[in-house]
Amino acid sequence: MSNEHKPLTSAQIRAARALLRWRAEDLACESSVGIATIRRAELAQDVTSLTAANDLALRRALEAAGVEFIDENGGGPGVRLRGQKGRSRK
Repeated sequence: MSNEHKPLTSAQIRAARALLRWRAEDLACESSVGIATIRRAELAQDVTSLTAANDLALRRALEAAGVEFIDENGGGPGVRLRGQKGRSRK
């Protein structure tokens, strides 16, 4: 089984930020990726021009915050938040 991930799409990055209610500045801080790089990636039509290192940094930051990336399975790639498993935030 491979640990290799498909590159993030611009829509996945935007959706993940929206789920977390993060500004682009928040993602830049958490991932150590420049804000201009993030904005450029989010403006792309689908495939971004992120380097593999920046793609991985964004993925790791978003996953650490609770985002799960869903591979394309006929309905297109997506994102969701991991379940809280007994934790409720009010």
